[in-house]
Amino acid sequence: MKNKTFKYIIGIFIVTVVTISCAKKLDLYPTNDLTPEKAFSTAAGYKSVLAKIYGTLAITGNSGPAGNPDISGGLDEGSQVAFIRMFFNCNELPTDEAVVAWNDQTIHDFHDLKWTSSDPFLKGIYARPIYNITLINEYMRESTDAKLAERNITGAEAADIKKSVAEVRFLRAFNYWVMMDLFGKSTFITENDLVGTTLPKEIGRADLFLYIEKELKAIDADLAPAKTIEYGRVDQGAAWALLARMYLNAGVYTGTTKYTDAITYAKKVIGGGYSLYPGYPRVFMADNDKAKDEFMFAVNCDGLRTQAYGNTTFFVHAACGDEGVQYGVGGGWYGYRSTAAFVNLFADNTGATDKRAMFTTSKYGTSPSQLAIADISNFDQGPHVKKYVNLRSDGGPVSDTRKDFADIDFPIFRLSEMYLIYAEAVLRGGAGGDITTAVNNINLIRSRAYGNATGNIGAGSLTLSFVLDERGRELYWEGHRRTDLIRYGLLTTSTYLWPWKGGVSSGTAVDTKYNLFPIPSSNIVANPNLTQNLGY
Repeated sequence: MKNKTFKYIIGIFIVTVVTISCAKKLDLYPTNDLTPEKAFSTAAGYKSVLAKIYGTLAITGNSGPAGNPDISGGLDEGSQVAFIRMFFNCNELPTDEAVVAWNDQTIHDFHDLKWTSSDPFLKGIYARPIYNITLINEYMRESTDAKLAERNITGAEAADIKKSVAEVRFLRAFNYWVMMDLFGKSTFITENDLVGTTLPKEIGRADLFLYIEKELKAIDADLAPAKTIEYGRVDQGAAWALLARMYLNAGVYTGTTKYTDAITYAKKVIGGGYSLYPGYPRVFMADNDKAKDEFMFAVNCDGLRTQAYGNTTFFVHAACGDEGVQYGVGGGWYGYRSTAAFVNLFADNTGATDKRAMFTTSKYGTSPSQLAIADISNFDQGPHVKKYVNLRSDGGPVSDTRKDFADIDFPIFRLSEMYLIYAEAVLRGGAGGDITTAVNNINLIRSRAYGNATGNIGAGSLTLSFVLDERGRELYWEGHRRTDLIRYGLLTTSTYLWPWKGGVSSGTAVDTKYNLFPIPSSNIVANPNLTQNLGY
């Protein structure tokens, strides 16, 4: 079993919410009578709330540590409130990397690129980060020197709590990055805004970028040095990685490119002591905590302690049908697969050479010969993705013997992404890097993928289009593709078409407004401080 102390704390102190099917709404929600005086009365109480904050990325619990209100609003907690699942739907379904067979409410609108401001799934993903931020703000208010002294928490215990404030500030910055990336603006609340006193203000994309950047730099000295904190918590490496990611996309977020800064922070991560874990498929197996030296931050998921249908359990079940045994689960949901356009990024899509090509077909074989999808609703058509499997690389048992829930941790930041950020930023003219180093880094990725040097490239092959394709091959189904295609000007335009883009079998261009998601109409009605994105 995974030996993850912090994961176990998350499992103990978080209300686990599961549904009996992927589409059924819960009838009841758990109540919570914890007040700040109870939740934060001891140092152990602080750590339990800290675990709750981390756990908001893994589970769908809807009640906060101090009686915060239910965020579900009648939504299905498995598919419409769970962070990982909705993050995936927003960043993968609108692209060539994923389509879904289900006809579940508006889910088809994501690949069709035709969602609206009344979409229930968007209501959920808008609410989730803001709810997470609300918990973080509360934790910060309860962690002042005055509050700790009032509760007689002193010495090493007080020092640990003060250090943890930098961690939750990172998590707040990360949640705001999600809002900035998806919606281009956000409801804006900090620890200085008490819940229920006034309606929250709105912050625009450029200002939100500056806020996140300032926060990440401000906490740098207070975070643990890279690779020194217990697995599942964040340290300097995570903050550097988020800054590198933001700087690569700064031109989209603010109109001003920051490729030199992207190189600077990618280099900080690369020099932080991280290393690629041997064997690409093992990075996404049930014991992928063994790959911790590759991760700056991963969301801990455990088949017993973080049971939910919206974390990596979703990745496994939704990607398979009758072949559940091969995926390490008791049964499949016959839902998500990829497209021929994406699979064809691999020169050999069988996985015989590039081990990252982890696809099967309706015949559940190893050679995907039938890639076309004539009918989106027919799960047997198109390539199945076998990237996440609830099987251990050492052959041992998984936590959940029923194999309903997965043990696979979800990597938020990996070393491969930093190598790719470095290479792209160099190609786009950033200073402080060089082509030779970029090529060497890319070849580290490809040597692992191929198991040898046969896939290595030379400087002449390192182009922007190659980097985009390599990001697809290396980072697919990890929540990057939509952002990448927008940065390259490809998500909504006719320059790159894939099957069923825009709801057309051969693909079609769509309105550029779909580079952003709309602010849910219900939020605008409830808070007149919020404004709608252009075109919605």
